[in-house]
Amino acid sequence: MPRSTVLPGLLILAGVLAGGPPAPAQPLPTPPPVSAGAARTLNDPIFPGLGQLGLDVRHYDVALTVAEPGTPELSGAVTLTLVATRPLAEVRLDFFGPTVTAVRWNGQAAPFRMEPDTQKLVVTPPAPLLPGQEARLTVEYQGTPGVILDPDFSTPLRLGWQAVPAGEGGAGANFTLSEPQGTHTFLPTNDHPSDKATFTTRVTVPPGFTAAASGLEGAVVEGSGTRTFVFTQAEPIPTYALAVHVNRFERVTAPPVPVGANGAPVVRRDYFPVGTPDSTRSAYALTDEMLRVLSGWFGPYPFGAYGVAVVTPPLPALETATLSTMPVRSSNERVAVHELAHQWFGDAVTPATWADVWLNEGFATYAELLWTEAQGGDGQAVAAHWYAILAQGGTRSLVATQAGQLFDRSAYQRGALALHALRAAVGDAAFRAFLHAYTARFSGKALTTADLLAFAHAQVGGAGEAALRTWVESPGLPPLPVPSH
Repeated sequence: MPRSTVLPGLLILAGVLAGGPPAPAQPLPTPPPVSAGAARTLNDPIFPGLGQLGLDVRHYDVALTVAEPGTPELSGAVTLTLVATRPLAEVRLDFFGPTVTAVRWNGQAAPFRMEPDTQKLVVTPPAPLLPGQEARLTVEYQGTPGVILDPDFSTPLRLGWQAVPAGEGGAGANFTLSEPQGTHTFLPTNDHPSDKATFTTRVTVPPGFTAAASGLEGAVVEGSGTRTFVFTQAEPIPTYALAVHVNRFERVTAPPVPVGANGAPVVRRDYFPVGTPDSTRSAYALTDEMLRVLSGWFGPYPFGAYGVAVVTPPLPALETATLSTMPVRSSNERVAVHELAHQWFGDAVTPATWADVWLNEGFATYAELLWTEAQGGDGQAVAAHWYAILAQGGTRSLVATQAGQLFDRSAYQRGALALHALRAAVGDAAFRAFLHAYTARFSGKALTTADLLAFAHAQVGGAGEAALRTWVESPGLPPLPVPSH
């Protein structure tokens, strides 16, 4: 997710570019019961209030109705398929959204309460949910989403559900921009990247509007004065990566690209607001080639579809799963390849905590260098440019300790240079094999920086791990990596 606070540092020097269901959680050994008053969060190092310890949401079946696109109001109903990994007397969902009108546990009305201070919807099941048990929790709600501001943006940026009024670039539009913790402004969730899930998303809109969401599109259901678009996201993704868009779109399709597992075709579709100029659309002319280049380095593309949805507000781009959210101002080749790379790193392979977000941004930034080389450019010049930015602006070790570090230059450029150091230490062939093994091992899962280092040691040995570890852990700036070939 390229942020405006880091975009100047991420710009490639002129001329360099030619042309941002997990494996089921296992029950803890003989856990003590968790009472209603002692239910705990996941204690994330950056956002300690997110999530619930012991809760594993497997699937979200989401139905959203947007009666007046361009306004923030919406109504929704979501059924969560969930299991427990420890006894839960309460289910504590992250929710800071519209007014809850009904809650059902396995189809029966269930008591609930809102905790605005903790941004929790607390549901009491008829009996504690025990490890391994599955339940279905339905929440209905209606009204205006809550307001959560981005924790590290230089100017206020509202996360979650976005509303673009009519007259500001179109006929009125809505979309999601949720990283890191904005999804629970419009959807009750276990809103933490470690709890990935699959999604079915149904979006009902007025005639003349089109909805788009993460996953493969099903049939459009015509109603009485409405249209409902249905999408199935069959592979698990983190909640922040859910895409939902409503606009007067032109849906542009292209032939499938055979870059999935075992050469499976990947559906190609892009969504452009009606009237989007060719100068914006042209930024995505090379998407198919980007898919081929990046899958050659990273392994098979992890989802069944890919494309972009263009939005008009001057916001950051976001790697929403299968459908990157791309503002007009970010519609350029560098950002396009960055967000595509996030489909592997962030959406499929996900950090276990927000402290490890460099695992997303460093890998996606390094994809810019790989793409530069594929287009005949000088990758080492790109690395040297990143290094100069860090040398001038300062740096830190890669595991974040506060929200303001999540999307700083170290997460992006230093994270990328850590991978460049690994590549320089082991050579291109071993580096490519490492990336393929890494995505194969962790796709659909969440991992920590320590997991990455251990995996590097197992795959490329002590020298490769040491090169990577130096860039991960050193408080200062290590020497610029220079490949020997």
